[in-house]
Amino acid sequence: MPKQTFRIRADEPLFDLASHGRGGPRETGPHFTPAQVGQIRRTVHRAPEAVVKVLPKDANNLRAAGRHLDYIGRYGKLELESDDGDRLQGRIGKALLSDWDVDIDEVRRQSKLAATKGRQPPKIVHKLMFSMPAGTLPDKVLGAVRNLAREEFWGQHRYAFALHTDEDHPHVHLVLKAVSEQGVRLNIKKATLRHWRSEFARNLRVLGVEANATERAVRGETRKSLKDGIYRASLRGDSTYLRAQAEAVAAELLKGNIRVEPGKRTLVGTRRDVENGWRSVANLLINDGHHDLAGAVRRFVDRMPPARTEWEFVADELRQQLREPRVRDRGHAR
Repeated sequence: MPKQTFRIRADEPLFDLASHGRGGPRETGPHFTPAQVGQIRRTVHRAPEAVVKVLPKDANNLRAAGRHLDYIGRYGKLELESDDGDRLQGRIGKALLSDWDVDIDEVRRQSKLAATKGRQPPKIVHKLMFSMPAGTLPDKVLGAVRNLAREEFWGQHRYAFALHTDEDHPHVHLVLKAVSEQGVRLNIKKATLRHWRSEFARNLRVLGVEANATERAVRGETRKSLKDGIYRASLRGDSTYLRAQAEAVAAELLKGNIRVEPGKRTLVGTRRDVENGWRSVANLLINDGHHDLAGAVRRFVDRMPPARTEWEFVADELRQQLREPRVRDRGHAR
């Protein structure tokens, strides 16, 4: 079965920071395209970052896929929009999958085949989530996802989506049929996600919303985002994963063990490469006549927080929690 491919736009700002950190032949023309200059400016001025996630759980179970469609429609309270532009309400998950011609017999056959080989059955749908930070207009997020889906999936993969505004950050859940109308199965890779994220940000900018899509390391951030299940449990205050993590770090601190994690050296090396890359970018910007932007790049590098591992982040948070009561006590004593 042929693999699904995606067209990368010619004007997409595929800014490779690392390549600018290496020496190379001198060029007579500008070093950066207008699109790249725009992305540099957005990054150093900390424009809001677009987020695209794949929710992996229960994507290969027909009943679970139907439940997820009902969930994103809040069981009939919210409106779902389909690839045909129809506005749907009610518990329509099962009916929608039927309309998408999800072959139940084929799903069962492949599930049994996967089980005999000790593998996970193939995905029926891909569950995507597009989000922006608090303060972004929800209708702009919805419009950007609608436009992206039309450009990337229409006529190929069936889909439906819904806007959620019950959390501080507006986000859109999109359910995408895994097999296209041409019988091609979509396998989502890191490059696919990067492309969707870049297109999501671009569509937001078309609608007048300042949005960016850069790698975490390029922004000087070393802490990974939480998986969706852990994040939602943390909002409820009952994440067993985060609790166990904090308890393990606290036990080490009580023993006086200030350990250096194996990944620390790699983290520091990556940060060094990033800083060198940004300094080279600043020099090239000066050669291109963008003096103000070059100054902003240098300030951006100077203000990057230290590169820390997850253990160090948790340890610093625990130390801060221990200091806060003492500060409050001193304030009451006055």
